[in-house]
Amino acid sequence: MAGHGGAWKVAFADFMTAMMAFFLVMWLSAQDKEILIATSRYFQSPFSSPFENKSGFMDNEANRPAQKSGSAEGQIDPGGGHASTARSIDLQFLNSVAKDVYRLLNLDSDLADKPIDVQVTSDGLRIMLYDRARQPFFEERTARFTPWGDFVMQSLAWMIDRNAFYVVIEGHTRAGLDLPDPDYTSWELSADRANSARRALVRYAVAPELVERVTGYADTRPVPMMDPTAETNQRVTLSLRVGRRDEKKPAQKKPAADAPAADRPATAAVPGKAAPSSPAAQATPAAHTPPAHP
Repeated sequence: MAGHGGAWKVAFADFMTAMMAFFLVMWLSAQDKEILIATSRYFQSPFSSPFENKSGFMDNEANRPAQKSGSAEGQIDPGGGHASTARSIDLQFLNSVAKDVYRLLNLDSDLADKPIDVQVTSDGLRIMLYDRARQPFFEERTARFTPWGDFVMQSLAWMIDRNAFYVVIEGHTRAGLDLPDPDYTSWELSADRANSARRALVRYAVAPELVERVTGYADTRPVPMMDPTAETNQRVTLSLRVGRRDEKKPAQKKPAADAPAADRPATAAVPGKAAPSSPAAQATPAAHTPPAHP
């Protein structure tokens, strides 16, 4: 009608939007922990399509009745939740994190000779950091990072700390590596590089308690189907494990008062003890004081 505006329609639309948001929050607050976690992960990865074998952000398997014991689908775990649903949620989360790694480092995941390879495993992620001549990760024949290697470690430290992954670090070299010092072999170099990766993660963000093992394998574990002398075998592997719900989260790291030099190579053997005789030279995280934040 003439003389009457439509402002009330806008106010009514705002009121209905507020009511919808209110009821959505009330519905979420009444859900169990599994749905809350799935909802949180979905909104953290808005570019991941939720419609592949799913209705909304939950797997369609969650709506099926539980089957008899012995069937993998619909099996109920002792805690009362659906094991298949939890696994599906974890795989969706891990695939999202893997995409985030490539995006953080501005890398194409479809590139043939990627400087970094991210694989989703049964319990987390495996990240392989290759030291190739075209894009070196370390300075030649040392455990000191190049600017590219330092940038990668800083980005990975942020990602690991954000998702509270537990980390196992492994250092590898290629066969036939010519080192100037005969007393400094591929065993020492691989262990030092793995330990340099540990120090960088701890220096930038990762709590020391999240590092479970640091190991150097020299040239004893080449990449499958690869020539042992190929430069692709020169790599550091980070195995990231998703923490279980019953595991206690590590306390926040406090900066150390006296920090060692950041560019000093790691030492595989613990001071005062003989070098290990096992095939892998290991260095425990507790043997080093983490450096302070830069």
